[in-house]
Amino acid sequence: MNLNNAVQYLLFVVVLTLCVRPLGGYMERVFSRRRTMLDPVWAPVERWIYRLTGVDPAAEMTAGQYATCFVIFSLIGTLILYFILRSQRLLPWFFPQYLTTALTPDLSLNTAISFSTTSTWQAYAGENTMSYASQMVGLCVQNFLAGAVGLAVGIAFIRGLAREGFQTLGNFWVDLTRSLLWILAPGSLLGALLLIGQGVPMNFHHYVVAHSLDGPRQVIAQGPVAALEIIKNLGTNGGGFFNANAAHPYENPTALTNILELFAIVLLPAARCTIRARAGSSIGSCSSSSSAVWRRCMSASSAPIRFCTASLPSELRYSRVATWKGKKRGLAWQAPRSPARSPPTPPPVPLTSRTTA
Repeated sequence: MNLNNAVQYLLFVVVLTLCVRPLGGYMERVFSRRRTMLDPVWAPVERWIYRLTGVDPAAEMTAGQYATCFVIFSLIGTLILYFILRSQRLLPWFFPQYLTTALTPDLSLNTAISFSTTSTWQAYAGENTMSYASQMVGLCVQNFLAGAVGLAVGIAFIRGLAREGFQTLGNFWVDLTRSLLWILAPGSLLGALLLIGQGVPMNFHHYVVAHSLDGPRQVIAQGPVAALEIIKNLGTNGGGFFNANAAHPYENPTALTNILELFAIVLLPAARCTIRARAGSSIGSCSSSSSAVWRRCMSASSAPIRFCTASLPSELRYSRVATWKGKKRGLAWQAPRSPARSPPTPPPVPLTSRTTA
């Protein structure tokens, strides 16, 4: 590694570290429903969505209700995406002379499931398989929805750690809506504009046929690449517009776009760490102290260790040698306890036959 690479790595880490705390504070305000600078824009849209869908934003859900809403929403999204992929020949911007890979039922179902679960396994070449409508209405929309679902479930997990003595984890539909409107939508809009400024295509033009000096014909795919590229990274989804993914010059044309896309991948996961640190004060609403949250996190993380060591011999187990407060904490070998000595057993009394007088 030369000096130039080292400076780039260091600069990336420094910029990310500087952005994590402000973004984490903003996300905390969003999910605790406190005022933010985007409320004048998105609050009326949020209220309209709740009126349209009949959602009560003040209602809290138990863990079972939250999980049920999550599963049902993901299932509906999977079915809609499958229908879009299977019917893309009937949708606009379908170029049959270039889209030579058929979207068979198994490929469509595999793609729909992978995009709705954010695993986003890409078993196809985008420029030879997906139309612009499938990319935008299907895959791009599902990237937004799946990324918002992941944020919502993560916030519910944090609430579960922060709340003590309560059975509710918030409202899935509220967390989903606020993830979309306050976090993913503005971040994707800003990121897409930056990518467009660096040369990433954002159009619905026909494929370009170029003739090289050597004679062979080359088909150059275009399309709304910037919209899909930014949410693919910001929502930690995957699944590129082209087969080569970010190695394609239309997805990642410059060194700056490479840094921006890497930055988008790690930004939200890093910011959620600061939300977890503040969980004891605000986002849990009915919460315990931050120290209690930390103790629960440590207890949950040490559960596999306790499970694995439970079956070890006593001489191989660890035991704490210090108290929780005031003294240094450490681990020491636990000496095997010698069994208590029992008094020697008397020799068995031989059985004798009874004699009669």
